[in-house]
Amino acid sequence: MKKENLSQRTAQTLRSWIDEGRYKPGDKLPNENELSDQLGISRTTLREAIRELVSEQRLEARRGSGTYVADQLDTKAKTSIPTADMKVTLRDLYETRMIFEPEAAALACRRATDEEIQEILRLGNEVQRWIIDEPAGNHRIASESAFHSAIIKASHNEFLSQFMPIITETIEKTFALKINLEIIAEDAYKDHIMIMEFLKQRDAEALKSAVTIHLHHAVWNENLNFHE
Repeated sequence: MKKENLSQRTAQTLRSWIDEGRYKPGDKLPNENELSDQLGISRTTLREAIRELVSEQRLEARRGSGTYVADQLDTKAKTSIPTADMKVTLRDLYETRMIFEPEAAALACRRATDEEIQEILRLGNEVQRWIIDEPAGNHRIASESAFHSAIIKASHNEFLSQFMPIITETIEKTFALKINLEIIAEDAYKDHIMIMEFLKQRDAEALKSAVTIHLHHAVWNENLNFHE
């Protein structure tokens, strides 16, 4: 039972690393010896955790090559979800983010260490580069998820951290729907500037408003109706 619990915890750690952008779609994981040393576990436990993530299609095992982070956008796009149904799901995801994310950002503004703020700003600048170079590409999607997830993590609230996969799913579905992606990129670029500036100033109320505006921009641009 202990081994099973440890492998599950290991799987969750790997999920978090993927959601935070430590390993991006297409990245190859370190070899078994190196990764098990990093995690402080046996190779047997690591293999069990990897098998779990492979079954979830979060990882892809390639014979003779290694283990890679799966392209989540492609995986979801193959499920043939009708556009109308996807929009309803996306609306629900954005509603959920609007409930917790602005408050979580305000907490991060107050609680984050200086080092955490510098890391969030680094991730934010990485997003900005990908918006310019590859506005609808996988690197943009992964970096956007990592940026927003790092803000949630800096709230130092363990319960809020459980919501980070919702951020990733929202971003992936936004791009899979392929509506107004150029406008979304333009608004996101400007919104990120506000978010990073208010975070640097540690202005919690302003940051809360900036995150709310950012989410509203996405909702408007996706033509989602919160009143239905």
